[in-house]
Amino acid sequence: MKKTVAIIFGGESSEYEVSCVSAANVAENLDSELFDTVLVGITKDGKWWIFNGSTDDLRNHVWQEKRALLTPAVISPCKAHHGLIALDGANGSFEIVRIDVAFPVLHGKNGEDGTMQGLLELSGIPYVGCDTYSSAVSMDKAATKTICANAGIPVVPFIAAYKSCDIASLVTESEEKYGYPVFVKPANAGSSVGITKAKTKEELLSGIKLAFEHDKKLLIEPNTVGREIEVAVCGNEKPFASVCGEIRPNSDFYDYETKYINDKSECLAPAPLDESVSENIRELAVKVYTALGCSGLSRVDFFLTENGAFLNEINTIPGFTPISMYPKMMACIGIEYSELITKLLSLATGCEE
Repeated sequence: MKKTVAIIFGGESSEYEVSCVSAANVAENLDSELFDTVLVGITKDGKWWIFNGSTDDLRNHVWQEKRALLTPAVISPCKAHHGLIALDGANGSFEIVRIDVAFPVLHGKNGEDGTMQGLLELSGIPYVGCDTYSSAVSMDKAATKTICANAGIPVVPFIAAYKSCDIASLVTESEEKYGYPVFVKPANAGSSVGITKAKTKEELLSGIKLAFEHDKKLLIEPNTVGREIEVAVCGNEKPFASVCGEIRPNSDFYDYETKYINDKSECLAPAPLDESVSENIRELAVKVYTALGCSGLSRVDFFLTENGAFLNEINTIPGFTPISMYPKMMACIGIEYSELITKLLSLATGCEE
């Protein structure tokens, strides 16, 4: 008997557009012999809809304009419903749409940070990916690094600060510890949104202002010279790692524009690494995944320097766009896109370790 999968996409996030493209790819690669699909879109202003149109409309970011194909709906927190409440605005009636498993493809805030996971926990609907706790701590770069450092994992050094901080003191501390250049990052954001590479005091101040526009908490990190290495990790109790991949930005740093717009970067999978170096990074990736209590999937990012590998960050809902590294790295170990989607859904429902 086929299971009904709710693919949840969009959302109130700076990564809305990437989410729509990822969701289109997931929907197109879902095994139609095993699963029925319900597309659940969330607009930038937080309106929820069941979308009955094509994946091209998601990819072109026009799905929310197709009013005839939209039904207002919400996930019910009542376990008896185990799904969506679809609303009929014309006569005030509603219908329960039962969902067997959810696949949140919500990158960044309000989707990757534990908020959606908490709602799905209340609803009793199994879902792909990390639970509420691990999603929240993995989204917060400072929390991630604190937990992992305590687990003996090398991390990129950082200063964390809240919006209420004394900015002059923060700048002085950064200059004394790291000099220039430094990276200023929102603590809770993805796809390099809101990040500044500051080479002067003026750029540091503007970078702090930008980061606080995206989050109430930020990190300042020293410029780490090294190769950008990524590893895809999958599993629940027995997680395993893919091959290592390498990002070559071919720009000042791997920002949002480089990732998704100007197509300058090179993504290599597998990365050209000595076997011993590759194995060490893969082991570190699984260790990070375990220390943070992750399940389902995550992509773990490192800087490989002359002094070894250092954790940069973890992404618990990595991109599933045509250029995304997570599915590419999994394909390198023989798990192709459609099989990967099936595996993640099986892990979510407890049908597979």
